[in-house]
Amino acid sequence: MARIGGVNLPARKRVVIGLTYIYGIGPKISKDILKALNISDDRRVNDLTDDEVLKIREHIDENYVTEGDLRREVSMNIKRLTDLGCYRGLRHRKRLPVRGQRTHTNARTRRGRAVAIAGKKK
Repeated sequence: MARIGGVNLPARKRVVIGLTYIYGIGPKISKDILKALNISDDRRVNDLTDDEVLKIREHIDENYVTEGDLRREVSMNIKRLTDLGCYRGLRHRKRLPVRGQRTHTNARTRRGRAVAIAGKKK
């Protein structure tokens, strides 16, 4: 089992998919990493040699912000918006959608479970 960026990659999955388990690396960046290091997309994580795992780890550390650093950066950006009191910050503070989505219906992920109102039916 390969360990990159503090994350254990699943051994049976393809390397392209396994790298996406790291926070901050999606399918596109995963493919770019493998292309830069000349590693085949078809390879499995358990088929990688220690040298290849080391190359991947070094490439990610040099070129991308991932895991703890990225989570910290995102949370600091949100905190800055809330401290400023700008519109986006107020939406974060009220736990409502930030990017203009409607809230009359939907937005259940952000707002939580629907609460029934007594005596609403007529």
